[in-house]
Amino acid sequence: MRTLYFDCFAGVSGDMTLGALVDAGADARELTERLALLGVDGYEISFEKVDRSGIGATRALVKLTKEETKHRHLSHIEKIIGDSRLNDSVKGRALKIFRRLGEAEARVHGVPVERIHFHEVGAVDAIVDVVGACIGFELLQVERFAASALHVGSGTVEMAHGRFPVPPPAVAELLKGAPVYSTDIVGELVTPTGAAIVAAVCEEFGALPRMKIEATGYGAGGREYKNFPNVLRLLLGESDKAGETPSGVSGQDEEELLMVETNVDDVSPQVLGHLLEKAFEAGALDCFFTHVQMKKNRPGVLVSILCRPADGEAMHGLLFAETPTLGVRSYTVRRRALEREAVTVETEFGTIAVKVARREGQTLGATPEYEDCRAAARAHNVPLRAVQEAALAAFRRVKA
Repeated sequence: MRTLYFDCFAGVSGDMTLGALVDAGADARELTERLALLGVDGYEISFEKVDRSGIGATRALVKLTKEETKHRHLSHIEKIIGDSRLNDSVKGRALKIFRRLGEAEARVHGVPVERIHFHEVGAVDAIVDVVGACIGFELLQVERFAASALHVGSGTVEMAHGRFPVPPPAVAELLKGAPVYSTDIVGELVTPTGAAIVAAVCEEFGALPRMKIEATGYGAGGREYKNFPNVLRLLLGESDKAGETPSGVSGQDEEELLMVETNVDDVSPQVLGHLLEKAFEAGALDCFFTHVQMKKNRPGVLVSILCRPADGEAMHGLLFAETPTLGVRSYTVRRRALEREAVTVETEFGTIAVKVARREGQTLGATPEYEDCRAAARAHNVPLRAVQEAALAAFRRVKA
């Protein structure tokens, strides 16, 4: 399984993550082009090589080109991401990160998440950091995330509401359950954006998992320390999937997942549609509905959500919050998946991403990315099918 390990010996931030992903091999030009699908302006992004205490690292620089005059609520950010032309996987992961951040802020301030307005993390540069990181994860085809203990720094930090000790309240809330530590290095090493990214994507924390390292990336922070490299290190490689594997089955083919289900007979189709969207935003791998016949001969719906074990609690909470069910059940399932790769092809309608399925090096199928095709079809005023066929033809030429 393609694994990304966050080595947070100098903490983590949004821009450090973005820089480290490019340093590890994510194509900066393609990442920048995909960021344009977010549909926001007022920023410029660049990447530069810098030195941090003898370590060559990449620094991601997001420069605002116009002044922002208002703070954003979570709903504003969700609308920006939801209305964008990004693909569903990037949207879902970015929405999950901001939702985790909003929920942490809500618990700190003791108010509903809908009332939370973001200060620094609601600005365009923070949105670009988070969405750019999610694009980078996809470009590197990451399937599994893990992290070390997080070095949070020490001292105090100035924030919109005043001066707070390190780690500030929202960061401490986000890192509940994760191992953290402090040293004599003064400063805020883990930012709210960095904490939200790690908390939302990482399924495990601790020592470097057993893996074959393919690439290493260093993302530079803005501050420089004497004899202390202020960088985030990312290690990318292949690892065995968590959990035991049945005899004779390759660990690269099978993984242990969780199925979370409930039966309902008094929910409107509108609510079910909303539930499906929320499930994917929260990290579900799949969500589907099955018509069933329930007690007292009532027609009903079986709601099934497939997710990773680390997201099981969130899916239980989602079903209890969004449906009138009184009980949710879950059980472990094993999934065997084909190897997946995302490639881009050039067509007369522009650049289109194609998802390629392989097994043991043999290509079994290729599917053009729907969002890319839809955007190109609209831009050129042609049928969607024409763009999809052009993308497949271009892929076959490249493959040949």
